[in-house]
Amino acid sequence: MTELISRADLRAAIEAGEVTVVDALGGEYWAKQHLPGAIPLVAAEVPSRAADLLPSHDAAIAVYCSNPACPNSTQVAELLAGLGYTNVRKYREGIEDWAAAGLPLESAQPASH
Repeated sequence: MTELISRADLRAAIEAGEVTVVDALGGEYWAKQHLPGAIPLVAAEVPSRAADLLPSHDAAIAVYCSNPACPNSTQVAELLAGLGYTNVRKYREGIEDWAAAGLPLESAQPASH
């Protein structure tokens, strides 16, 4: 079972630059909006991309998806743990909770004028 991280702890870790945030939704969801600095990594890509995206197996990693009902973050976190990542936590409440709290989000899409 993956250890959880609270919104407050995740926000503090992001602001301090102490965590790598992984968006388990990926693709167009990530492009539309994601937590600050989050990298997209879906379960199907973990075996092929984890080593390049996450070179340190000891680094703090926080995985999230949309909400507690979304299975993506659990799948990605468990796959990373299976590959030997030792400090993976899950932000169970996900991006919906983050956005509802009015916290900053980033987008990969160019701003429309």
